[in-house]
Amino acid sequence: MIEAAPAKVNLALHLRRRRDDGYHDLETLFAFTDFGDTLRVVYEEGLSLAVDGPFTAAVGDGDNLVLRAARALALAGGCPAHAALTLDKHIPVAAGLGGGSADAAAALRLLNRFWRLDWPLERLAEVAVPLGADVPACVFSRTLAGAGRGDELAPLDLGLAGTPILLVNPRVAVPTGPVFAGWDGIDRGPLDPAGWRTARNDLASPAITLAPVIAAVLDALAATGATFVRMSGSGATCLALYADAADCSAAERALADRHAQWWTVATTLR
Repeated sequence: MIEAAPAKVNLALHLRRRRDDGYHDLETLFAFTDFGDTLRVVYEEGLSLAVDGPFTAAVGDGDNLVLRAARALALAGGCPAHAALTLDKHIPVAAGLGGGSADAAAALRLLNRFWRLDWPLERLAEVAVPLGADVPACVFSRTLAGAGRGDELAPLDLGLAGTPILLVNPRVAVPTGPVFAGWDGIDRGPLDPAGWRTARNDLASPAITLAPVIAAVLDALAATGATFVRMSGSGATCLALYADAADCSAAERALADRHAQWWTVATTLR
C-alpha cells in the first residue's frame, strides 16, 4: 500500500501568547500542496522504517516521527505493530513545510488501512495530537483554520484548490524552537480568514533574524509577478501564488537560473 504525505504551507500565522506548557496560542491557515513525500508499507514482523529520496541524509537515524505515529496507532487500536515502512523523502527538513508532521500523518492514514482499523480521519487526528502541533492538520491534508497550538481545527474553503504555487527554500534549515523563542511577545491581533491575503506571519521577523537570506527569497518572489508571497510556518521556505501555471513555471525557471543553490518546486494547492 502507498500513501501521499502532502507538504503543508501556512498562508497566515498569528501568534497570540506564550503558554505555560512551552507552546504558543496561535491562529493559522493551513493549506496543502500536491507536492510531498510518499510512504509505502509491506508486511513484516515487527516495525521498521527505511528512508529514500533526495533528503534522506537530513532525516537522520533514530526514532523517526513516522515510527512514533505507527506505535501510537497500534497502541490505540490494540493491534500488533507489524509493518515495514519506506519513506520517499522529498520535503526539506526544518523548512516550515511540516515534513515530519506530514509523514507521521501519512503513517496514521496508511496503517489505518493496512491494519484494517478503518477509523475516520477525526479519530486518527485524536491519536495525532501528542505527536506534534501540526500532525492533526496533516491528517486531514485540506485547507483548515487552526487555533490553540494549531490543533483546534475547522474546515475552510478559500477557493484555492488548483492554484499554482511556487515553493522556494534557500537550503537553510531553520529549527522551529529558536524561531518561536525569537518572537517579541506582542499580540498584533486576531486572524480573519476572509482577509488572509492581508494577514501576517508573525514568525517571519525572528526567522529572518536567524537566517537573513529569507528576506532575499521573499524579495525575489515578489519580483516574479506573484499574486501573493509569504514565508511558510517558521521558515525558511517561502511561497508564492500565481494566476496561472505558466507564470508559476516561468518564475521557477527564472529563480533557478539566478539562484542555482536554492531549492524550488512548482506545484498546485489541493
